[in-house]
Amino acid sequence: MACTSPAEYAIACHCAALEPARTVDGQRAIPATKPGGAEMRPSVSVSSLPPCPIEARTYNAAMLDVKMIRDKPDLVRQRLATRGAGDETKIDEVLSLDEKRRSLLSEVESLKAQRNRVSKEIGALMGQKKVAEAEAKKTETRQIGDKITELDRTVQDVERARDHVMLRLPNIPHSSVAVGNSAADNPIVRHWSEQPSFAFTPKSHIELCEKLGMIDFARGTKLSGSGFLLYTNWGARLERALIHFLLDLHTGTHRYVEVSPPFIVKSECMVGAGQFPKSVDQAYAVQEGEDTSTLGKLYLVPTAETPVANIHREEILKENQLPIYYCAYSPCFRAEAGAAGVGTRGMIRVHQFDKVELIKIVQPETGYDELESMVGHAETVLQRMGLHYRVLQLCTGDMGFTSAKTYDIEVWAPGQGQYLEVSSCSNCEDFQARRMNLRYKTEAGENRFPHILNGSGTALARLFVALIETFQQPDGSIAIPTALQPYLKVDRIPAG
Repeated sequence: MACTSPAEYAIACHCAALEPARTVDGQRAIPATKPGGAEMRPSVSVSSLPPCPIEARTYNAAMLDVKMIRDKPDLVRQRLATRGAGDETKIDEVLSLDEKRRSLLSEVESLKAQRNRVSKEIGALMGQKKVAEAEAKKTETRQIGDKITELDRTVQDVERARDHVMLRLPNIPHSSVAVGNSAADNPIVRHWSEQPSFAFTPKSHIELCEKLGMIDFARGTKLSGSGFLLYTNWGARLERALIHFLLDLHTGTHRYVEVSPPFIVKSECMVGAGQFPKSVDQAYAVQEGEDTSTLGKLYLVPTAETPVANIHREEILKENQLPIYYCAYSPCFRAEAGAAGVGTRGMIRVHQFDKVELIKIVQPETGYDELESMVGHAETVLQRMGLHYRVLQLCTGDMGFTSAKTYDIEVWAPGQGQYLEVSSCSNCEDFQARRMNLRYKTEAGENRFPHILNGSGTALARLFVALIETFQQPDGSIAIPTALQPYLKVDRIPAG
């Protein structure tokens, strides 16, 4: 496999180090969607996390259930085809490699049985003092052993080839997801409140921030290049207040457990969460000093989802530990190579932004109730702020790589005259859990993959943009929503 970048090299090395995959042969159930699910409560302790297993293995299983692909290839092709990216054409290659692997494993087992039989014959011959015949049998067993070793290497090569393809297959859309090609095909689920009206022409966030000294766009560019911001005075204080408000809301009202993760993660975590290999070109790789050999092993987090969803990777949880709810603040770093808008002034598309992320690890039977609940938690943020928004269900062609079903929440920004996405809530079903080898043991003793959900609760700086554009006043000041006033300690940002 050709590697064109440090990140691709890291993935190649990671895949090469995988132990032979062990297929989980239970057919994955796709539960029916139940809108308006009841409020779920986490069972994870709010005081501490369970101890981390010692010497946990680094291992990424194939992300789609191979047995499902084997048993229902036409269904898998059909569902992947709705994404419109041509991934359904890769299923034949997966099946071919999987069949080759199974055939090789069968041959290995046959040779092992033959070796065991010959070994017993050696013992019998030695008991009969037939040394020459016994030595000939020993030579035969060594030859069989050499053949087994050769076949084991071939099996590993075939598994790597199969997993190389499967790592690049996206998740299968849930049957309830609307089929479409782009954002234009996303159904609108609901609106909340009305768009604000003004007796004057509302200013953009750029003009407001510059006039009130909230963001120094020029110096942000001077410090780090285009797509980076320098928050100043009221801008920095407002950003901090929003982060604190979001964390307090989700830990207090919604009962998530707050964690503060590292902002640099291993490449295995990027693969596990599904950012790699799909979005390698959007990642910021880290190099340790002048040691170029370290480049591609560690990355700045693109979202807190990456470290937080991986907290229990390579673990087998107990069923009574579920559901687990986590929330975390992190800055998010995204290169977004070639993305339109990067390099222009403003806060709509930047390389670094803040976000409070929500993560759920739940039993598959409750996954879609939990998704509806998570969307409600994100909506509460905007309702407490008094901001007009709408909820969309993403169509098959607009969903993210890891998602089986996604809702986007878009807030209205009057100065932009458009809606801005501030939250995306997804059920990835067992897609990420398989990549992380995260399982839970049922009361019956069965190891199962949980559903992993993620949602922005919410993202900044677009929430920042919508807030200051919505609550700008005729005198140039910015009114502060009542829910945020205890954090900012004022009821408005003065006109200056």
